[in-house]
Amino acid sequence: MGRMPGQRRRREREARRRAAREQRENEGRWKVIFETTDEAEWRAFRARPAGALDRFADEDLRVDVLCGRGTRPTAYRLSALVPRDPDRGRDYRNSSVPPAT
Repeated sequence: MGRMPGQRRRREREARRRAAREQRENEGRWKVIFETTDEAEWRAFRARPAGALDRFADEDLRVDVLCGRGTRPTAYRLSALVPRDPDRGRDYRNSSVPPAT
């Protein structure tokens, strides 16, 4: 049984992308931009114009849906990968995004 044409190239390309992402994640941290337990508020936030999120690449945004159990509600969270201050190992102060209105 032979391999599909181009499979090696795709596998190598994906490995390079994965390595680049891991390097960016090691050099930065995930900063929470928006978090809510209200699904309607989450949908309204997602429906608004991107505006403040334009400065982030799509691959530097992460959506987490933390499933609630029992008395805990489901939480929706949007995070962005932000760089650390290379001199102090702390995060840049100007990396915040204005809250939803």
